[in-house]
Amino acid sequence: MKHILSKTMVALSTLCLCAGAMAQSGEIRVLLANHPYGELLKQSIPQFEKTSGIKVNVESLQESQLTQKLTTEFATKSSTVDVFMTRPLQEGKMFAKNGWYAPLTGYDFADYPKNIMNAASFGGKPYIVPLVTEWQVLYYRKDLLQAAGLKVPTNFDELEAAAKKLNSESVAGFASRGKGAAAVTQLSSYVYNYGGEYLEKGVAVFDSKPAVDAMRLYGKLLGNYGPKGVTSMSWENIMPLFQAGKVAMWTDASVFYGQVVDQSKTQIPVASFDIANFPAGPKTNAPFIVSSWGMSVSSQSKKHDMAWKFLNWASSKEMAIKGMMDNITMARSSVWEDAVVRAKMNRGLIETRVFAAKNGTPVDRPYMSAVGEARDLIGELVIESINTKGTSTKLEEMAKEKVARVNGLLKDTGEYGK
Repeated sequence: MKHILSKTMVALSTLCLCAGAMAQSGEIRVLLANHPYGELLKQSIPQFEKTSGIKVNVESLQESQLTQKLTTEFATKSSTVDVFMTRPLQEGKMFAKNGWYAPLTGYDFADYPKNIMNAASFGGKPYIVPLVTEWQVLYYRKDLLQAAGLKVPTNFDELEAAAKKLNSESVAGFASRGKGAAAVTQLSSYVYNYGGEYLEKGVAVFDSKPAVDAMRLYGKLLGNYGPKGVTSMSWENIMPLFQAGKVAMWTDASVFYGQVVDQSKTQIPVASFDIANFPAGPKTNAPFIVSSWGMSVSSQSKKHDMAWKFLNWASSKEMAIKGMMDNITMARSSVWEDAVVRAKMNRGLIETRVFAAKNGTPVDRPYMSAVGEARDLIGELVIESINTKGTSTKLEEMAKEKVARVNGLLKDTGEYGK
């Protein structure tokens, strides 16, 4: 009898173990952005599947398509998404207000800068794990500046003078995003360095003289020295031009450095490229430094245990180090102190981060729920300035009208004056 009982207990024990293993198996749906870190995750997912027993059904989308897909699915309560990449400053407030993020109160956020966590938390609770940090920098062609007898621009006057001298039929002297809403994040550092803001205490103020002056300079630079058709260009259009040697200087986010210096993707020697601090304006030098991408668990997910396991893996220090080794500027603080990382990473990338972390502004767009609509409105000002090479006689009046409309959006969402 004892022998039979013992065999029965072993069998039950085995069944329990199998049931436990099965609880860790299954499938989850993950939405990633078409972003360097999203690509790194996608390449690494087979290893996660092997060690976790979890099948990952992954989809990669451009940033605007990702937001639209998530918004549609969450709003109709038809979503099967478990984990997704998200932009804290773009859709964070709206998604949090609608309850689409699951709270991440059990996650250890000790390795993340406090200013970055401000945009990843709502109502005092964290909902987003920051993945990537970005700050605005100046990419430039060392060989072209040296041949022209120019030093690396350190302020807007020097930037304009260099752009003018380097501009030719075959090489644009300067590039930055010109495609309406897409340009707003890159315009932000110009606005800050003139002493302006998009919002102050929940009120739109980008019709101020400093903000309009910044828009005029941005339009003047791109209108006179930018690539042809720049009002239709975002980073994905400009970077190939820069890699092909058709742009002398380019202001954009630091996250693209790894692709810029990837010899398999560029047509000129990588030794010809370098990176420097964003140039100072007449008032200050406070370029944006933000968490451009993070990761969250869907509140509608029915597979929270597996979703959490994926989230912890995708945002782990080990994966962050992999990102850093690919020149992706990760959000975790500790990976910037890793000796192996520091030995490989470009000194200019490290130095520009130190500068931006000390002096930077932690937003790169109007921080509000209706940020998409606000960006569209400000984007119209950018296009007007580029098309007139910064000389538009309508810009001030247009800015006042757009400010009134953004304030209307803030009132509609209950955020005006807050």
